[in-house]
Amino acid sequence: MTPSTPRILVLTTSHARLGATGKPTGVWLEELALPMHWLAEQGAVISLASVAGGVIPLDPASLPPADAPHSDPRRRFLREHSALLADSPAVAEVRADSFDALLLPGGHGTVWDLPDGAAPLVEAFYAAGKPIAAVCHGPAGLVGARRPDGQPIVSGLRVNAFTDHEERLAGLDHVVPFLLESRLSALGARFEAGAAWAPYCTQDVGGSGSVIITGQNPASSAAVAQALWATLAGGQRPAA
Repeated sequence: MTPSTPRILVLTTSHARLGATGKPTGVWLEELALPMHWLAEQGAVISLASVAGGVIPLDPASLPPADAPHSDPRRRFLREHSALLADSPAVAEVRADSFDALLLPGGHGTVWDLPDGAAPLVEAFYAAGKPIAAVCHGPAGLVGARRPDGQPIVSGLRVNAFTDHEERLAGLDHVVPFLLESRLSALGARFEAGAAWAPYCTQDVGGSGSVIITGQNPASSAAVAQALWATLAGGQRPAA
């Protein structure tokens, strides 16, 4: 039975450097702030953790402009939750059995530390049949995760993520350690995609009953949050 007040763990990257460029990266703020605020407004209890713990790096390119309205989710997050970014628990300190769902926001930092750093936690949520949602580069957290039979969790499932085309448009296809669409496809995922930069959300059900929800890019943040809430609220799930 779905709890009346679901507990959602949000796990972020701790990686702060964009490869050999030396430029800063980290979490893409929109993909963190918008789902957290929206889900909290629906009644969820949100907890935040990061791969390494401590300070959560934000990609400076994702910060709100100075003229952003007061109601902008990014401004609101920085205003209300900056303390959470300064001192987060590490992934090793959190347990899947304390939560009802897992959310993985993106940002380019994820492709460096989420494949290995998130894998044990993702596997635990999957084995328990709990929903896992990921936005943009957040599906990097699915890359290293395996089912009990040793096969990739994403094998045979409909998923999406920041596409190879979008990575090339961003000019970072030769900077990131791997292209997410290509890697997920190589792992056996049935990769789907919409138009570049447009909202697109996919969901499927793994053999454990875990609903896997993935969004393509920052514009998909709201759709992913809504799909996760619908799943937790007992909404219709997609056919396996």
